Parts: sequence; C-alpha cells; structure tokens
Amino acid sequence: MTTLMVQGTTSDAGKSTLVTALCRWLLRQGVAVVPFKPQNMALNSAVTAEGGEIGRAQAVQAQAAGLAPHTDMNPVLLKPNSDTGAQVIVHGRAVTSMNAVAYHDYKAIAMQAVLASHQRLSAAYPLVMVEGAGSPAEINLRAGDIANMGFAEAVDCPVILIADINRGGVFAHLVGTLELLSPSEQARVQGFVINRFRGDIALLQPGLDWLEARTGKPVLGVLPYVLDLHLEAEDGIDQRQGIKAGRQLKVIVPVLPRISNHTDFDPLRLHPQVDLQFIGPGQPIPPADLIILPGSKSVRGDLAQLRERGWDEAISRHLRYGGKVLGICGGLQMLGQRVEDPLGLEGPAGASDGLGLLDFVTVLEAEKQLRNVAGTLQLEQAAISGYEIHAGVTQGPALQRPAVQLDDGRADGALSADGQIFATYLHGLFEAPHSCAALLRWAGLQEVEQIDYHALRERDIERLADLVEQHLDTARLRQLCGLN
Repeated sequence: MTTLMVQGTTSDAGKSTLVTALCRWLLRQGVAVVPFKPQNMALNSAVTAEGGEIGRAQAVQAQAAGLAPHTDMNPVLLKPNSDTGAQVIVHGRAVTSMNAVAYHDYKAIAMQAVLASHQRLSAAYPLVMVEGAGSPAEINLRAGDIANMGFAEAVDCPVILIADINRGGVFAHLVGTLELLSPSEQARVQGFVINRFRGDIALLQPGLDWLEARTGKPVLGVLPYVLDLHLEAEDGIDQRQGIKAGRQLKVIVPVLPRISNHTDFDPLRLHPQVDLQFIGPGQPIPPADLIILPGSKSVRGDLAQLRERGWDEAISRHLRYGGKVLGICGGLQMLGQRVEDPLGLEGPAGASDGLGLLDFVTVLEAEKQLRNVAGTLQLEQAAISGYEIHAGVTQGPALQRPAVQLDDGRADGALSADGQIFATYLHGLFEAPHSCAALLRWAGLQEVEQIDYHALRERDIERLADLVEQHLDTARLRQLCGLN
C-alpha cells in the first residue's frame, strides 16, 4: 500500500491535471490506482453511482484510473453559497452550512471522515494518488489543515510540488513555498514539477540547476503548455474556444456569482459550430440564438443579481425576437413564478419572484436530490443521460409539458407551449451526441455536426499520460509510487 500526494504552490498550478495524468499513466502499466482529494472547494460536482456528490475533477480522475466515481475519492466537498460561507458535504451528503470561522473549528471532525475514506481506499487499492488543495503555504490555514501537509503528515506520504511557470515567478513560488513549510513537511517534498512551459527548455536549464542546488531536491520534469488540451475545470470557467468555421450558433451564458456546474457547457465550447460566450458583470447580453441560464448554488441571490444587471429585460427582449432560452437546474427555478427557501438553505430564509416565464413554483427542501439518470428528450425523442443535483422541488401546470421523459418513469422539466423555452434539472445534457444535436437543432442550427464529447475527454486524458512519458522522470516516479 502506497500513497503519493501532489500539492501546488498556488491554486490552478496544475494539481488536478497532474493527478489525472499520473492515474492514466499508471493504469497503462497495469497498476490499480485510485484518485483521492481530502477536501475540495468547488461548485462543479458529479454524482456517484451510490447517489453521493463529489468534486467533478475527481470524477474525471476516476475515468483516468478506469474507475467509477465514488464518494471516498473526495470525502469533504465545500460548495460556497456566499463570500464567507459554504455548504459542507461529507461522504457525498450535505451535512450543514457554516461560515469560514465555524468550519475552521469543524476541521477536526472533517479530518476523521478524510482518514476513514483514505483507509478504505488504501485497503482496496495498492496505490492512492492524492491531490492537495490551493497551497500548503497558506499560513492562516495551517492549524488543523486537512487538505495539504496536515493530511500528508497524518498518513505519512511523500509529496510532489507543482508550480505554473506561465504565471511568472516560478522559482519564487517553489522556493518560497518550501521555506514556509516546517522541517518535517520540507522533508516530505520529494521533487518539483514545472507546468505550462513555453519555449526552449535549454533556456530554462540554468534555473532548474539552481533550484536543485538551492533546495537539494530534484526537478522531476517540465510539462509543456498545451494550448488545445481540454480537462474539465475544477472551478474556474474555461473560455477557450475550439476551431470554428462556417455558420455558427450564437449561445450566451450569463455568469452569475454562484454559477455551478458550468462544465455543462464544455461540449458547446468545443463544438465547431457553436460560438459560446460567457457574459459577466457590466456586459450587455448581445443578440444570440440561445440564452442558457446555468445552475446556481444561491438561486435567489443570483436572481437578484440578474435583475440588477438588467439581464431579465434582455431575456424578455430575446424571446420577443424569437430567440430560445434554456434553463438548467437553478436556471430552471429562475424561469418560474417564485423560488421559496423557507429553511434558509442558500441564504436568508424567504421567497423571491422568478422571471415568470413558466408556470411553476420551486420550494427548496433540506434533502438534496442526487441521481444519475437517462431518458428521452421531448425533442426528436433523442436519448439523453445526465445527473441531478438540486434541493428544489418544483410544482406547477407548466410541468404537464415535460422537457424530458426519464427511464425511471418520472417526467423532468418543462417545454413552453410556443417551444421557445426548455427547462430541465438535468446536468450534462450536451454530452451525448444525439441529445446535443437535437438541442442545437431546436436552437436554430440546421445541419449539425455530431461530436462525441466523451471521446474528446478520453483523447486528452491519453495525451496527458503521453506527456508524463515524454517529459517527466518516470524512473523516479515509479520509485515514489512504490513500483520496482
């Protein structure tokens, strides 16, 4: 039994990417490896087979390891619902919401859940590949740490430290992070990986030599910057577009403060016939074929922001001109007459008027609904698969015209009588080729090129494993993984 941990000098240094790459590289060699992240803070999540909720990055890492996602892969998930508070999900289930100060005191309890999950995975797999969170050098968060060195010390595992050279200051990041660790933590760092390098490696070599001499630790390799690599974002929105040509469907996604599961739109962002734009604060909604209201971790708060930015009027104008509107999860709830939160699950208890475009009311309830589902779109009867993550229970006459008929006998969402508004609780509805094509035709694209999003993701996971083979010291990596 071996555990190896990847920590980063900053957020978005490449921890998720490297763990994904190492999982597939090891799988190629016949090693039974399992990904693990003790604590994750993200609004992009996935539903496991047993009906739990984990960070979406760990679901992708599970794919890289050839496994089905499981709640033990991410035992603690924090989903922010304000600037100072978050919903706390332990072993796949929401247990409470608390502010940052209260969570700091709660971490001793959370650590027990983390260690229990790690113990179960260690008993089932010979190698556990762990991803840290943020940076281990956050001095204010060191006490009771469960995400980085606190975990590494508890399970006594070695650490690889990764830094992003594309940000600049990579040597300061690595040396500074090391200096801020305790002597025992410094000893755990077994090597460095530099990520997203552009240019001639010969020009970087003097710096690598200096770094090894300064720290006494090896550089395990330098990963190149890959412009067109796609890996689902843990939290930040990826706005890169693929190569586009010819007639394009213009799709707008308003970015609200608590947008969740925006990975729903990755298949559209990568589609060669779709011009996807994320519109942020201070930006007007431009003319488009389709406006998508995304999921939200704070629906009433995001509704208020939507109105403050004038986007509600822009949506009404878009519909008058014949455009299409699609609401997903929280976006579905916004389209109704009212959103009620009597328990104060997402903020202060109360109710808010919706956009009034569909005749239903949503009430947020304590028990979150978590399901992987399949069914049929009520557009071309296209097969669809996806997942549900919501606390809302929606009722009203508009649901008599459902958007999706599910295989479990339930109906989901609503399709307006004029066919302009499509609302669903299903995330991932653009991932399957047939359902994506049907939705794009509904939105106005006549001749749709089908793309296989799962194949694209699998292709790029393989590319990551190739980068490990080509650019990292695989002999040292095998030693760190306990392999002869």
